[in-house]
Amino acid sequence: MAIISDGTTIADAASFSVGLGNMVLLNTATASSSASLSFNSTYINSTYPIYKFEFIDIHPATNSAYFQVNLSIDNGSNYNVTKTTTYFHAYNNEAGDANALNYDPARDLAQSTSYQDISYQTGNDNDQSTSGNLFLFNPSSTTFIKHFLINIHSYSDVSGTDYSINTYVGGYGNTTSAVNAINFKFSSGNIDAGQIKLYGIKGS
Repeated sequence: MAIISDGTTIADAASFSVGLGNMVLLNTATASSSASLSFNSTYINSTYPIYKFEFIDIHPATNSAYFQVNLSIDNGSNYNVTKTTTYFHAYNNEAGDANALNYDPARDLAQSTSYQDISYQTGNDNDQSTSGNLFLFNPSSTTFIKHFLINIHSYSDVSGTDYSINTYVGGYGNTTSAVNAINFKFSSGNIDAGQIKLYGIKGS
């Protein structure tokens, strides 16, 4: 599946194809026993039509926690934008005897202001973490709803068994107000370590 903006292919079959000059690093947030990591209107505004967030070895303090996201239209005073989403994941355990591709209706949202799970249950062993990316499209629009696409991989601990779990989330913030802040956290406990890099992607 390709991601295309104004006739320019941004990503195709999980391969990112925008030239380096078109993707601008705006900020890096580094966790250190942090309750959450946020980006506000200093970075998310009308400057770019697409914003990309890269999650690099996000490590939870609490075992089997879900990494989550929510949006704001008031520069982070509240993270409560109404969202409708889909959530599915593919998994395989280290023994290779438990594997599947699942749509997970317990993890998607239907006109909900709750935080959206964007990973599966990430383990908190020293070598476990979650990494991936999120694309947010045209957040400053006051005409259209706010689309987002997420692909994230977790080294997961599920009932004491280690899994490779690749999660895909797609959806929209159901608001025509400008989205100008975003918040990431775990479903329980702090973000022990890791980085989130925010890039702006220029229009053609």
